[in-house]
Amino acid sequence: MTMAGDYRQPPPADLAPDAERREAGIPHEQQGWRLDKALVALAPEFSRSHLQTLIAQGLVELGGVPARTASKRVQAGQRLAVVLAPPAEASAFLPQPLPIETVYEDEHLRIINKPAGLVVHPAPGNWSGTLLNGLLALDPPVAALPRAGIVHRLDKDTSGLMVVARTLVAQTALVRAMAAREIHRQYLALAHGDVGAAPFSVTVPVGRDPVSRVRMAAVASGKPARTDVTPVARQEGVSAVVCVLHTGRTHQIRVHLSHLGHPLVADAVYGGRAALGLTRQALHATELALAHPVTGVPLRFHAPLPADLAQAWVTITGETR
Repeated sequence: MTMAGDYRQPPPADLAPDAERREAGIPHEQQGWRLDKALVALAPEFSRSHLQTLIAQGLVELGGVPARTASKRVQAGQRLAVVLAPPAEASAFLPQPLPIETVYEDEHLRIINKPAGLVVHPAPGNWSGTLLNGLLALDPPVAALPRAGIVHRLDKDTSGLMVVARTLVAQTALVRAMAAREIHRQYLALAHGDVGAAPFSVTVPVGRDPVSRVRMAAVASGKPARTDVTPVARQEGVSAVVCVLHTGRTHQIRVHLSHLGHPLVADAVYGGRAALGLTRQALHATELALAHPVTGVPLRFHAPLPADLAQAWVTITGETR
């Protein structure tokens, strides 16, 4: 287990170790130019939008005074200085020690228990502090693999088990097994309302929400998706359920249960309300079973509920998981 750093607090841009301070006088031909235009001339290797970000961060000085307005007009002879911190996305594939709990590892794969709050892969708004950054620090050779060996994802606020490849042979086999639906993934969830007592399957296609691009939705034009749901208990207007994925669409369980009128507890994106002390969606990947990608030996792993979900689960079911 590696427990270091804090994925919620990436280092500020102005403290980046590879930041460069650059300065020069404003030449006569730039008299009256906008500040951001003058910066492009001083640092042409950076985009104008990134340089505007540096201005807003207070990393630009004009005449020895911080300048925070991109449209400010410069005067010939003024001294222009900038701390050229790299763009945020430059940190996307940098090693960063993070709290990653390893459940199992061998030379070909690693099984991890992802905490809630950890983003799996770099993307706008989360260029650092991701699982990928942590894997690069924990296991440097995976830098040679696509996506550092990541073959599937969990949402930021979903906790639980993930399999990660450590060799290209294993990654290729795992990707194929995932596509062939040969990897068993079981989740525990708490949903609003009464889902009934009998097991059922949801087979509604899932695709991008036509109204909100940050959400997915049950739409006819989406990709095929199937979630098997087994009710466990019901109390206080909340149902405890076990979900098994047969496909791995983005937000699949969250979308399917919300589509039926039973959004997950505390899942604000899909209509869930805070309850039972939970502040993140009540979803945990509790079981993972697969054939070893190289040896073929059957593997099965279980991750108990983390503290926040465990307490809520006991309240509804009276049992621990």
